[in-house]
Amino acid sequence: MVIKVAYGVEKKKVDGQGRFLLPSDWRMEELKENKEVFVIKGKGYLKIVPKRKVDLTKFFDTADLGRNIEDWALFSGQCQDC
Repeated sequence: MVIKVAYGVEKKKVDGQGRFLLPSDWRMEELKENKEVFVIKGKGYLKIVPKRKVDLTKFFDTADLGRNIEDWALFSGQCQDC
């Protein structure tokens, strides 16, 4: 039995093995290509987050390496000395 308490909150029964069902609408919306989730344990709660591929290229131009990398040969030589 599912009791909807408020928007986005559902009360679920947990079986004897600690399982419960994820809402079907959430599964269809959030678990499209990958059927894995992260379960984040906190004191008194669990947070379930869908596993997704992250595009890290958007951060490439914002990384501050503390050095000029225009001359790659010079930069790579400096990094080997670190």
